[in-house]
Amino acid sequence: MLLLILSAQDVNTIIAALPSAELEAPMASEFRRLSSGSHYASPQKTSITIRFCPTSPEDKCGLPTSTTLLDEESGHAEEIVNASAQTALRSAASSVLATHLLLSEPPSSLVAFGAGKQIEVHLDLHIRAFLSLKRCTIVNPSTNAHLENLLFVLRQSHPLISLKGLSLDNTTNLRSAIGHANWVSLGTHLNRVGSFKPGMVEVDCGLISRSETIVIDSIEACAIETRELIAAGLSAGDMTEIGQLVEEWDCQDGPGEVQMRKGDVMVFKSVGIGLRDVAIARCVVSKAENLGIGTTVVDFHV
Repeated sequence: MLLLILSAQDVNTIIAALPSAELEAPMASEFRRLSSGSHYASPQKTSITIRFCPTSPEDKCGLPTSTTLLDEESGHAEEIVNASAQTALRSAASSVLATHLLLSEPPSSLVAFGAGKQIEVHLDLHIRAFLSLKRCTIVNPSTNAHLENLLFVLRQSHPLISLKGLSLDNTTNLRSAIGHANWVSLGTHLNRVGSFKPGMVEVDCGLISRSETIVIDSIEACAIETRELIAAGLSAGDMTEIGQLVEEWDCQDGPGEVQMRKGDVMVFKSVGIGLRDVAIARCVVSKAENLGIGTTVVDFHV
């Protein structure tokens, strides 16, 4: 029996070859399944993902992650994937899906906070998904090597986009990335993926009140893990799972803006759902097999 191994370079090559629509589709499927209460059932494979959190503050290389896809009947490993970009990829694909669902007009400008892998993948995927984008600004606490490198990489990949970096004054004491609700203009759509526990804050709570309905990945998870939503005292009726919007979108004659109660800004909050990791890993493996990418080990289980 064969074992396919995909290195970090293999995965990066595959990501570059994957159209945005092929990444959004498995995310939409998992969100729909979650909101409908359907049981998750993979026809052939299950997976094990191991993510290591470095304990040294000097370690700036991200979270080493690997995913092993198993044959569900025999339990044999069939693919091992370097999944260090997996979280960023499934988060970005989910954000692009939310942007498609919630924005009434194609976006022309994009602002991102931070200069890590999440931001790199978010920007790359949004630029590929929305040809209307002309300008991107990356806001970082300081002008450092991470910011400069990210700008270089994106300019190489997207030479027609106006890209600039903006560093915040390090003496400014901001409790969140978006420090004041009045910084955000009318009609803005926000994708929030940076916080995943109650002690973390991404936006000024005033932004929550400006959005008539908060769109989230999981009501159950966000109700206990998202500080701004908890502080605002939101009930389940104030939040809409993105899976519900996917179902409505599917019922329309072609893509278009879904109908829902909206304030003067739109907010999508994702804390992360494990099933999306499985879906993205399967998507990457499928593309690798089509392109003939990866290293094959023969008779691994003999």
